[in-house]
Amino acid sequence: MPEQDNSDLEPPLSRRTTSKPLDPQEPKPRPPRGFRDHRYVPGKSLPTYTGPYSVGTFELEHAAREPRTFSHIARKGTPVLRLETVLMTVYYPASHDVHSSLTKKAKQSRELWLGRPRLGLIAGYSGFAKLSPALTWPFFVPILFTKLPAYRNAKLAQHWAPSINTKVGGVDVKTEAGEKPSPDANDRPIFPLMVFSHGLGGTRTMYSSICGEFASYGFVVCAVEHRDGSGPRTYINNAALSSTATVKAKERKHGHHSVNYLFPKDNPWDTSPTNDKGVDSELRGAQIDLRMAEIEEALECIRFINNGHGLDVAKGNLRRKGAKGASSHGLDGIEWQDWTDRVRMTHITACGHSFGASTVVEMLRHDDRFTQVSQGVIYDIWGAGTRPPEADSPEHRIRTPLLVINSEAFTYWRSNFDLVRSLVKETQSDPDPAPAWMTTIRGTIHISQSDFTLLYPHICSLLLKAYADPRRAIDLNINASLEFLRLVLPSELAHVSRSSQNENLLDKAVTDLEDIPSLAFTRPKDTFVGARNHIPHETRYRLSPKVYKRKFLARAQQIGDKEPGAESWLFAKPSQVLLSGWLEKQHARVQV
Repeated sequence: MPEQDNSDLEPPLSRRTTSKPLDPQEPKPRPPRGFRDHRYVPGKSLPTYTGPYSVGTFELEHAAREPRTFSHIARKGTPVLRLETVLMTVYYPASHDVHSSLTKKAKQSRELWLGRPRLGLIAGYSGFAKLSPALTWPFFVPILFTKLPAYRNAKLAQHWAPSINTKVGGVDVKTEAGEKPSPDANDRPIFPLMVFSHGLGGTRTMYSSICGEFASYGFVVCAVEHRDGSGPRTYINNAALSSTATVKAKERKHGHHSVNYLFPKDNPWDTSPTNDKGVDSELRGAQIDLRMAEIEEALECIRFINNGHGLDVAKGNLRRKGAKGASSHGLDGIEWQDWTDRVRMTHITACGHSFGASTVVEMLRHDDRFTQVSQGVIYDIWGAGTRPPEADSPEHRIRTPLLVINSEAFTYWRSNFDLVRSLVKETQSDPDPAPAWMTTIRGTIHISQSDFTLLYPHICSLLLKAYADPRRAIDLNINASLEFLRLVLPSELAHVSRSSQNENLLDKAVTDLEDIPSLAFTRPKDTFVGARNHIPHETRYRLSPKVYKRKFLARAQQIGDKEPGAESWLFAKPSQVLLSGWLEKQHARVQV
């Protein structure tokens, strides 16, 4: 469906106008929310979300409906890939009067970024990095008290947000209600649903900037924490209904157990591009199977809440006060009746980063299982960990719209880049072609779509050679994703993100790697491909970045770069015939 023009519905800018023109290459403003967010305060903070909605979160751990074991893979005689409970953080648009509707205690409650128990999770990261705790502790001390810029258990938004974001209207837009996008729209918006799958070493809060940004633009985002041995450490509270013969007596006694990062046997670095042994396909395939089962359980929890059974879900919450990893707040204060029929359980968007993107690809290929998932957004997919399509099953293909966003660092990993191209080709192939886009954000690294570059910008710049502004990198990822979703979602759902500014990131000219000769300057040595970029004459860059950038752009133009100052490159997009045909087909289905 074509994008609708809502310019006549925008409120007058009045005090929002400014004499200084907005530079499209500047990050959206994210002013500090309070004293602890200022730079001179010790510790690190995450920036405010830029959409017109305030953001709320709640943590939920619920017993699986059918606990079971995946694969025979075991450690110390115990199967390690078990579905017992599902853990998630849900990010959602919060009421514009969130400040007045919350108690003083609730206003001050925000979810910890690192999670609980902090010491245990730091030990998990130490094991993941194969470093001693003495070396990892200094790295984590600055974020021990870092919290998400979202209100815990806040009231779900009952209003349509203004059709401008914080870049135009400042943070005041978060305290205002806007007009309905059309006269026949519901008085209270129904929010589109998104499910997010993290990558290796990830957690449900590691991508809080991506998830929170989507929530600030009107999406309900269910970020699942996988218990498949892909995270540094996760704690499982044992439910009576989920107890199985594989649960040890010690685990029963304490009421919980933990799952640490699971290294493949005899091949611990199977993720490395330079690893001669390749990927442990048995382990990674079983992990994807478990991940998809966890996502099904998470979606079922959201479905129950949306159907008016939020109180029943809350009663079964295993992250209540006193439980391992739980906050003393639990789910206190949530008005579950506000959630009834407020989330669209169709046209769900599946998102993921790295191995989470591999999970999303497998979900899209199983559209018989995930019938309500209608499009996917994959961030910097780990191609080697992605299953190939089943040769003997022509139905095991991607047949829904797909957006691929790469980092520059992974773009240099040629085998990974070629696999991503094959995913685009698979999506756009007959007999059921769907539109697909593929883009790369310049100056980014593999973790640029997580919170790490925001929390540790100098480390990422000095060690991993990330030269894109980390906030601008998040903006570009979100803006491209929202452009994609406005195209492929039904118009009544696309309206919720009407305040985002279209930078036409997906409508520019398609290019190829060979058309960007300046990439030879920033390509790292083969040893570091996929892990980092390269900054030529780095000392000059550190001393005077503006002068360096001007000379770099001049040199790039001299050797034949068509867009030397481009912040992103578009490597694939659908033809106008394919896109128009697909949109017409979807419109016909909606009419039926």
